[in-house]
Amino acid sequence: MANREELAIIRGARAGNAASQLALGERYLFGSTGLPRSLPTALHWLDRAARQDCATAWELIGNHVPLELARQSPGPVLQWYERAWRAGVARAGLVYAQLALGPRCPAAPADADAGAITQALEAAAQAGFPEAQWLLAQRQEHAARSPKPGDAPRSQRLGALDGGDGPWLQRAADGGVAEARFALLEQAWNAQQWPLYLARGLPLVRALLETAHRLGRSAPRLAPAEVTTVSRCARLLTEGVPCDARGCTGPDEIHRLWELGAAEQDAHAQLALGLWWARMNVDGRRDDTLAGAANFKKAIRWLEQAGEQGLSQAWFALSRVYMKPEFSQRNIADAQVFLERAAVMGYREAQLECGNLAWRARRDHAGNDVLAVFWLQKAAAQDCPQAAAMLDKIAPHCDGLLYTETGALGEQRDLSAVQPLLAARLALAALFQLTRAEALLLDIKAADRGHCLVVDIRASYGRSKRRLVQINAMQRQRFDQILSVFGDVDTGPNGPEGNYRQRLYRLRTSLPADGQSFDMAA
Repeated sequence: MANREELAIIRGARAGNAASQLALGERYLFGSTGLPRSLPTALHWLDRAARQDCATAWELIGNHVPLELARQSPGPVLQWYERAWRAGVARAGLVYAQLALGPRCPAAPADADAGAITQALEAAAQAGFPEAQWLLAQRQEHAARSPKPGDAPRSQRLGALDGGDGPWLQRAADGGVAEARFALLEQAWNAQQWPLYLARGLPLVRALLETAHRLGRSAPRLAPAEVTTVSRCARLLTEGVPCDARGCTGPDEIHRLWELGAAEQDAHAQLALGLWWARMNVDGRRDDTLAGAANFKKAIRWLEQAGEQGLSQAWFALSRVYMKPEFSQRNIADAQVFLERAAVMGYREAQLECGNLAWRARRDHAGNDVLAVFWLQKAAAQDCPQAAAMLDKIAPHCDGLLYTETGALGEQRDLSAVQPLLAARLALAALFQLTRAEALLLDIKAADRGHCLVVDIRASYGRSKRRLVQINAMQRQRFDQILSVFGDVDTGPNGPEGNYRQRLYRLRTSLPADGQSFDMAA
């Protein structure tokens, strides 16, 4: 309960006396015998005193009123922090900058002057406030990424913003700002400085491991940046990247990292843990570095979770599990489903195997050879030499120039005007090096499979063989033009082109007199 002196101060403050408002604000700020400590009430009275040019009031606000309370204040208090900072209160400069920047990007000031914000942050950073150092580091990176015309090179802009005492990001990380630590880790990862990443990241993940071990199931969930760090450190250690961090890192610690990451739903950790339980590599081969029997039930659980998160290697590994003879639930059909799922998601080895399997089964279904070319093209596009070699064998490209005779025929007589369908077939023969019979009898619409051309006239010409031809981008464009000529025309023997003899007669009679030697191999 307020005593007489404090009651008199309250009456004076309510009457508008600046000294009384300052005194009342101080009592609520620090607490007194008769008045409890209340920061919101203290800010209210100190703000009223500051409006009457009371320097002590805004210095108290800058020194003791935190950012969260300042943001909740119904009145504008930014100016008091600015005045306190200019009066030499470094902490006030930090809060002033935080208020001016607001919740937006640190490089986008609100109503305050950008130069004043930078000066205030530098003063707070030099005074040792890690939050100010972190904000400066963010502004430094933004300025380096977004140069203006006439700006100095990136390295010089970074150096100019460092303040002369080392990078602010490093100083903020040393000061305990978690965001700065993870930003440094991200820089090392993007620069592929693997030993440096481990040296910085291992102490963090070991602390997380210790917390998880001590608290067990009651341990708090990890932040996304922490999960990423755990997974990356485990991957680098598994790959044998040398580490300068203190303490020996063995298989047990790596396994604990994978377990921690997998529990936090990291796909790479779940894949690694699934392979560990299966005692194998992604391709299904036994991992000789792991002792003991495989536990396929646990392996399938983790591999499925990794696959559901979009990791194609997990589906491929799962197909290898279902192919293993020692697996009691071996299922070839399920293995094929998982293999195709990995191929659809873009895993090169799965695409190669899908292509090889389809080619080996081409006699079981007429379309398997077309499917094989599809998957092999996908794998070859990812620089798979085996797929490229297989494609050259089963569906070679036709990259040769147009036949000389075909070009001469087009120059001497405009065949497309009188025989448009025949002219289109001749162009197709030149484009894909078709024989005379193939050019005249090919069902052009049925032959088009998008990624390849199926040349199959065995139903009309028994001496021919089914073959496949790949289609590149240039050929695709030209082929679409040829295909448009036929439109809704029936290209069969009952169509307007007639049977093979009629087509052959039309071809021979359409040749110019000096083109009778036009040779398309039968």
